[in-house]
This record gives sequence, C-alpha cells and structure tokens, in this order.
Amino acid sequence: MDGQGTDVIRVRSLSKSFGEVKAVCNVEFSVSRGELFGFLGPNGAGKTTTINMLTGMARPDTGAIRIGGIDCSRNPKAAQHLMGVVPDESNLYPELSGFENLCFCGALYGMRRSDRETRARELLEYFGLTAAAGRKFASYSKGMKRKLTIAAGIIHSPEILFLDEPTSGIDVASARQLRRLIADLNARGTTIFLTTHYIEEAEKLCSRIAFIVSGRIETIDTVGHLMSGYQDRQIMHFELSDTDEELCSRLAGEFPDLDCRVDSERKIHVESSKTIQVGPIVRFLEDRGVEIYEARKIRPSLEEVFVKITGIEAGEMNKEQEKKRKG
Repeated sequence: MDGQGTDVIRVRSLSKSFGEVKAVCNVEFSVSRGELFGFLGPNGAGKTTTINMLTGMARPDTGAIRIGGIDCSRNPKAAQHLMGVVPDESNLYPELSGFENLCFCGALYGMRRSDRETRARELLEYFGLTAAAGRKFASYSKGMKRKLTIAAGIIHSPEILFLDEPTSGIDVASARQLRRLIADLNARGTTIFLTTHYIEEAEKLCSRIAFIVSGRIETIDTVGHLMSGYQDRQIMHFELSDTDEELCSRLAGEFPDLDCRVDSERKIHVESSKTIQVGPIVRFLEDRGVEIYEARKIRPSLEEVFVKITGIEAGEMNKEQEKKRKG
C-alpha cells in the first residue's frame, strides 16, 4: 500500500521555523508498519512541531512527508484518514459526557451512528471508563482524561496513532496503566509514533528511538543497539553531604579510570569500563570531610546513553515531567 516497503511514515529534510527560531532543522527518519517509534527529547526540542507537521496541523517550510504512501508535501491533510492524533493537551469537550465525546469524534470521521456508538462502548470498556461513560468530561481526573483522549484518537481504528506526551502531567499509577494500554495497542498492530521527554517511558515502550535536541536529530537506533555499547560499563551513584564540580575533578584526578559528574546538589555519578573499587573512593571522600549517605551500583540504562549523546542531564527532563504532573 505505501509503495515504500514496510515504511508507513517517511520524512526527508523536514524543517520549520517560527521567526528567528528554528524549531525543526533538516529532520529525516522513517517508521515501519507496526512499529512503536519514540521521539525523545526535552521540552522545546521540536517534538510537537514535528508531530504537527506529520499530522497536517502545520505546514513545513521545506522537506517531504509520506504517510501510508501518500505524498503529504503539497496537501498536508491528504492522509488524515489513516491516522489518529492524541495531542499533548486534551481537545475534547468538557460539557459532553465521555460517551458523547467519543460518538462526536466518530461522527467527525464519518462513522455511521450505530458503528460509532458500538465502538464508543467498546473503547470505554477497554480503557476502564464504562462507569464514567455518562459523566461530563470536565469531572474526569487527569488520568481519565488522557485515557478518553486516546480513545477518541482511535475511535475510527486508524492504522497510525500519533501520541504527543501521552503520560505528561498525570499521576504515576495512571501513567503506568496508560503505558500498558499503549503497548497493547501496538501489539494489536497499530503503528505508533510517540513523543516523550520521559526516558524510562521510551525505554520500556519503543522498539526504535530518535533523540532530538534543539530541532535536530542526534541519533536514531533500536534500544538494543543504543544500549549495547554501555552494557559493560560499571556505574555507581553516591549521595553525599556535599559535592561540586571541583570534588568530581579531584576524584577523577585521583582515579584516572573513572568518569565523574555531578548529578544534583548532593549526588555524583561515577562510571568506568573497569570494576569500580568502592573502598578507595569512600576513603578519598571521607579524608576530605565528605559524608557518604548512600553508594549504589546502577544498571546501565537508556538514560546513560541519552546523557552521553546529547549532553543533557536526564534529571532536568524528569523535573519538567514533575512540574507538569503537579501543575
């Protein structure tokens, strides 16, 4: 159908500016049929701008987009019938009930009344919202609102689902449930394009990931390949009474095999390609009057890869997530 092998999304030389700000710069990637593809980066990296161009909500300055074999460069909305879109902020109507919102969205996609009502009931059951079907959307919790917004995005059973920060701003339990639902949708055959600044989410859900920073893609690869170069690294986190860059420099100078960085006000991150000898590090710190509250060995994760490639501390991304969750 797509005329490009198994690729259902193909993007070439995509760019978009807003005045002097280059939001997306010469981005290129493809997404295979049935893939769960992650677009990972901090707020302001260009994730939402990219998804808006792919879904026809924004017109690129330059570049080519093919969705399901359809050239969307001249007509950005030519492939909208193939896709479902879940924006980072809900676009449903607060005065309508959950059931009414889903039926209304089904009507927008041209579904017959009986079909959209049947499908709405199926989705309410699937997302665990049947008991709230008759309640106004305004009364839903943040987690319930996200689930209904995703349900609205798939009311017409699209081949491709675009999810923009699906778990941003919701509680941990709801986020965990949503991730399970997203994984299940993908297992059922839906191609999913997911933007997120939550590294753990990308690592758990996605088969391939693109790191985007300041509008540019730094790398694209499978999670396995991204992790492969770090599996033999020894990593430890130390929580201390006090720390700074100077302490890290001294530590690295004393132990040349170690890479050391400050993770936060009282935490340092230490890694090495060799076995980390904890005793000498502890004595070194204690000799300088630094108390050690905790020393933990860490399994290499996508977070380590992201920091290495982009230079952006993962903790800063997670702080953004917490602000939206509490906001």
